[in-house]
Amino acid sequence: MNAPNTAPNRDLREIIREEPLMRSRILEVLSDGPHTVPEIAEALGRPAHEAMYWVMGLRRYGWIREVKEVTPEGYFRYQAVEKETRP
Repeated sequence: MNAPNTAPNRDLREIIREEPLMRSRILEVLSDGPHTVPEIAEALGRPAHEAMYWVMGLRRYGWIREVKEVTPEGYFRYQAVEKETRP
């Protein structure tokens, strides 16, 4: 099932191009504590596979990091990195 206002099978380049636009929204979701990719996707109203691209981009550039403990469902939770510790 697709999230509202999301076309199925969007071009990967289009999804990746949205990462800078989604950064503040994802950081806002994480402001109340760590969340999994499915939780982030639900909060954004977007598919989990799109949220995964954005989360991995934010992780790669030091905006977020994973919490070491895995959820019972096998997902990592991600948390925002404080500005002072960001590269």
